Amino acid sequence: MDRDDFDQQVAPYRRELLAHCYRMLGSVHDAEDLVQETFLRAWRAIDTYDAGRASLRTWLYRIATNACLTALKGRARRALPSGLVAATTDAQAPIELALDVPWLQPFPTDDDPAAAVAAKGSLRLALVAAMQYLPARQRAVLVLRDVLDWSAADVAEALETTPASVNSALQRARARLAEVDVTEDDVDEPTDREIRAVVDDYVRAFEAADVQELSRLLAERVVLEMPPAPLWFVGREAYGAFIERVYAMRGPAWRMVPTTANGQPAVGAYVRTDDGRYHPHTLQVFTVAKAGITHNITFFDQGLFEYFGLPSHLE
Repeated sequence: MDRDDFDQQVAPYRRELLAHCYRMLGSVHDAEDLVQETFLRAWRAIDTYDAGRASLRTWLYRIATNACLTALKGRARRALPSGLVAATTDAQAPIELALDVPWLQPFPTDDDPAAAVAAKGSLRLALVAAMQYLPARQRAVLVLRDVLDWSAADVAEALETTPASVNSALQRARARLAEVDVTEDDVDEPTDREIRAVVDDYVRAFEAADVQELSRLLAERVVLEMPPAPLWFVGREAYGAFIERVYAMRGPAWRMVPTTANGQPAVGAYVRTDDGRYHPHTLQVFTVAKAGITHNITFFDQGLFEYFGLPSHLE
């Protein structure tokens, strides 16, 4: 590969490498940095690239994986509130932001529907959160083997180890995920049309400040969590009580814009302020099952709106 056309050659892999680094790191912003680091390392090592031994895609994944492993040394795992503290039953509990915690971030998938469908299982927020419990090398083995479908020999070469060590790490990683009760296929998902209908009904109920109708769309053991606040609720009653508190604090005038995060339905929620405009409030990512909405991870981070291509405000 010639240095003159390096950018053109590697550009088609940027998006999938970003998703790969995100699975490893749990942060879309860190993933962006690591993709840049991957391309920098590739540029510096371009003279060592042998097209006869590996495709360009495989070579870039090897570099990206090892860049991620280097970046993960000494870092705390990215978490959701449910992975740090016990659920609360008090809808009036203080809302204090823990900005020093490395929270898990959502990953935008709305701009590429085909990629979103293909990556739906492996990018699901619950799975990415569970993977944060794995040691970094186990995480890498799991992604390369189960997501990218690499052989044990290819993974061993990428990580400079043996196929036996790879198979052992994969077995331990799968066992650990089983302990936290998360697999890619364990969600009882309705059809995409049914999911969209539930979320559309939720949006209409929320914008109408109709807590009773909103609650009807929730599963009985629904979970609501709100990073960066170390606070989360379980159950339809607790969820409804907290939403009533939200309306009491911020008023009933809301608008929502649909998007997709981690291959899941999501919305950008906007609240009307004194200037008459609707301003970004939270990015909400839903898990929907046959029983209704089972999980809503509400990210109180207005910086995500720009990253997800959402409007800066609504009239």
